[in-house]
Amino acid sequence: MLVFALLMIHLPAEGDASQISCYNDKGDTVDWFYLYKLPHHTSHIDGLKYLLMEKSSEGWVDGTGLVNDSTGALARTMGPLYEDGEIGHILYNDQPPHSGKSAEGDLESNICGHTKGVVLFGKERGFWLVHSTPHFPPPKSAGQFSYPSTGVINGQNFLCVTYPLERFQTIGEQLQVNEPHVYDCHVPAALASAVPSMVHLCGKGANDNATDTTSVAANRSVALTSLGGSQFISFAKGASFKNDLYHGWVAPTLQSDLLVQFWRRVRGVLMSDCTLGWKVLNMARLSPGQRFTYKATKDHSKWAVSPNPGSGTMGRAGSGGWVCVGDINRDEAEEQRGGGTVCLQEPAVWKAFRTAAVQCYSCKGDVGKCDTALKDAGRQ
Repeated sequence: MLVFALLMIHLPAEGDASQISCYNDKGDTVDWFYLYKLPHHTSHIDGLKYLLMEKSSEGWVDGTGLVNDSTGALARTMGPLYEDGEIGHILYNDQPPHSGKSAEGDLESNICGHTKGVVLFGKERGFWLVHSTPHFPPPKSAGQFSYPSTGVINGQNFLCVTYPLERFQTIGEQLQVNEPHVYDCHVPAALASAVPSMVHLCGKGANDNATDTTSVAANRSVALTSLGGSQFISFAKGASFKNDLYHGWVAPTLQSDLLVQFWRRVRGVLMSDCTLGWKVLNMARLSPGQRFTYKATKDHSKWAVSPNPGSGTMGRAGSGGWVCVGDINRDEAEEQRGGGTVCLQEPAVWKAFRTAAVQCYSCKGDVGKCDTALKDAGRQ
């Protein structure tokens, strides 16, 4: 009886799992959350630990369990996908499940956007989950949530935002710019007229590796207001943009220098860049939540943060610096591919990510504290 009681404590309340929304570890619906899956450190279990931050948080808190737990925020959020019911879903990943690869570079990645995420929606609302994890999530036919073993070793990031149904047409249009590899999808007939962009993605993605982009813009940014009123900005670029997302577009648009974390273990990594009036510095060492410090080469996440709380002239006054979480890296190959990032200006979020950036590469190529690296080269 005691075991049964403990199980009941950790299960969602009856009916909650079918409510499409971002969820926290307690099973409460939330407007948004940031989840940082920490890299493997001293044991296999450490490679499954994560930090969580939601709208009501003052910063990072430790996840109540492991990222693959069925009662964690990620599993609770993804739960409705694997239940019966007429809901819309778009699963996209340039490294889809069961590809047989453990590192970036699957066949799909060469012919579509370098972009990963989940869209799930019903007749009133849904969520958009942007992430960096290869082979995630399992398709609906798998019948249940799981986290891939290939996502354990390196750090990974997730941004989940709950949106009203009327936002999903715009989200679908952003994804068309990204040129995603859609590996599983369904749009119920009852919702099709509200989200024709999702219908297009599903119709193309289920059969082809990339969306037809003959009439799609090379890049597009839009404001997206969450269900709870938070103001996000989505940046989406396609292959025809032919430039770095961060230095070529996000930094000048936000009018802010940026410190950028991305997967560095590829060829053609773009160096820190101080040209065109903006400094975009690559991170060298990180410490999310100050749990431990590690090299950026052990982190597969893709995010950027303003170096100072007052950075940028775009956004709300007094709202802190910018944080952008996405799915594309800074390298030569990905200048020629689709991908994007979603940005928020929120003091607690900015502080949590800014303190995670320990060392950066200056535009001269030196490694040091990020503040020092910013001063090492004047604006060019």
